[in-house]
Formats: sequence, structure tokens, C-alpha cells
Amino acid sequence: MASYDQMRPVVATHNIGARLTTPIAVLFSNLKNWNDTRATRKALAQLSDHELEDIGILRGDIDDFSR
Repeated sequence: MASYDQMRPVVATHNIGARLTTPIAVLFSNLKNWNDTRATRKALAQLSDHELEDIGILRGDIDDFSR
């Protein structure tokens, strides 16, 4: 009985999934951070000046605080 043994070279495959996943994960992370900042700014803007003073924030500080 004859047998044929073939050695195949290992081909370096480029992991396309990892290359695509990282930028997509960064994009979603940036979108999440932007939305969190937006929601914080909106919630603080709805508070009265007295309520903001209670937590130690002035109305002009909302943008700085939310970042």
C-alpha cells in the first residue's frame, strides 16, 4: 500500500477579525463616553441653582464637570 505524505507550509494568516474588532470597539467606547457626558450635562442642566449649589457646582461649571 502506498501512502502520500504532503507537508503544507504554515501560511501566516492575517487576523482580519481582530483588526476590525479593535476600531469598532474604540468607536463604541467613544460613543458610550460621548453619550454619558451628554446625559450628565443634561441632568445637571435640569437642576435648579440651589440644587447645584448643594452639590458644589455652579451653572457655569456644568460643561467642565461633565467632562
